[in-house]
Amino acid sequence: MDSQTLFMRHLICLTLLIALVGCKTEPKAPETESLAKRENPFNERFRPQYHFTPPTHWMNDPNGLVYHNGTYHLFYQYYPEDIVWGPMHWGHATSTDLVDWEHQAVALFPDELGYIFSGSAVMDIQNTSGLGTEDKPAMVAFYTYHDAEGEKEGRNDFQTQGMAFSLDEGETWTKYEGNPVIGNPDNIRDFRDPKVFWHEASKRWVLVLVAGDHAKIYTSPNLKDWTYQSDFGKDQGAHGGVWECPDLFELEIGETREKKWVLLISINPGAPNGGSGTQYFVGDFDGKKFTSTQTEPKWIDYGTDNYAGVTYNNMPENERIFIGWMSNWNYAQKTPTQVWRSAMTLSRKLSLHKAADYYLKSIPVDALNNYTELAEKRATVRSGDRITEASWNDKKLSFTIPGTLTDFKVVFSNVLGESVCIAYDAEAQQFLLDRTHSGLTDFEPRFADQVHEGPFIAATDQPTTLTLYLDRSSLELFVNEGELVMTEQLFPTQPYTELLFESPDQVLTNFKYATVKSIWTNNQNQ
Repeated sequence: MDSQTLFMRHLICLTLLIALVGCKTEPKAPETESLAKRENPFNERFRPQYHFTPPTHWMNDPNGLVYHNGTYHLFYQYYPEDIVWGPMHWGHATSTDLVDWEHQAVALFPDELGYIFSGSAVMDIQNTSGLGTEDKPAMVAFYTYHDAEGEKEGRNDFQTQGMAFSLDEGETWTKYEGNPVIGNPDNIRDFRDPKVFWHEASKRWVLVLVAGDHAKIYTSPNLKDWTYQSDFGKDQGAHGGVWECPDLFELEIGETREKKWVLLISINPGAPNGGSGTQYFVGDFDGKKFTSTQTEPKWIDYGTDNYAGVTYNNMPENERIFIGWMSNWNYAQKTPTQVWRSAMTLSRKLSLHKAADYYLKSIPVDALNNYTELAEKRATVRSGDRITEASWNDKKLSFTIPGTLTDFKVVFSNVLGESVCIAYDAEAQQFLLDRTHSGLTDFEPRFADQVHEGPFIAATDQPTTLTLYLDRSSLELFVNEGELVMTEQLFPTQPYTELLFESPDQVLTNFKYATVKSIWTNNQNQ
């Protein structure tokens, strides 16, 4: 969530919004009229077919991820007037399986306290807040108020934390009359993105937010009254840019049954391959303070297009589902789409492991397999083999490289010579993803200014598995069930139709690929 210095442009718009909507604005539906006027509105050029996108206009960070009564709620940063960043709202979508999404009415609108920046949502099952009942618990959203006029005036206290609640599972919302619930008395310039969760051991709500270059932790018995407890990160982790979008949760290590806490922190700029990225820390949390002995940054994704990702609240114990914004602030507002802009990553299951050190793995949720239809399976693919398809841009592809991993490359290309290459450099011990000639790249120099690198030390004499998901404008690579992940946007002017494998001494085994069905089949007239 980055203002990108557009506040002056939208100040007049904010004033009009305040006059029109006030504090308890009735929600409105997405712009269905304009969608209905377009032929096949979800079949546009570059529109992903199995990733979430807004019906129209600008989207960035996922917000308020919460699961309740069999429904996954995805809220997100949304500007319903343009395809570039503007006065932030919370858009809303729902799903029963984390793959097929239904667009809902806009949930939260700017008001006299400011734009509605990123945050989180919880189900107050025990009615600690008194905003609902135990029979009808409140869905409670926490978000950052961003006072654009205060920023323009040069103040540093223009970000505070607000709260809203819904008694009908996210359909309509009421702003809390005591907003802001956390002010900004210390005049911290970047003071935002509250993630709230229930901490069972201390019987308290915990709120984690970011303050420029570190995280701050607060606690509350009732979601209304918050007490500051501790800081984390001033001297740990990557600090190449502003910290954003924290998330703190506990996971059990599969190999040892040990439990550890994981803190996600997005940072912009400062990611390994430039621009935006998400680092994580593994440590301990006592209900008030997070500690970690970690000395080097760890990254949840080495591609350039997975940012501001957070996980779902109210999930079963030891289950963590993650979604990220599939873009990068280096070029997010310039990508070559016309009606909508930005997609989310696939929904991913996070798991914690330990070898020499702790590390996260992430893989797409199992439900995605229900949308695939096997197209072909081969025992072996050898160097020089070319496999042609009408389109590779709607596929799931997987294969194994037996034995010790050595140099290889897989190239997807089209008749225009546009291509994207995935390779492994054994000497450097890293995967390479080259999109420099992938299609439209000249909309921003930093989109294709380098080959992206992902470190991966291959185990001797052990097979390596790769799974790739290609959609119309993206590629997601998962190595060894998510030990390494790279997520990238691509904008080929025509679908890739040929796959070429090359290696001096490797073959691919258990090679198979499947077509992934469109999730928009039933959404054409939304």
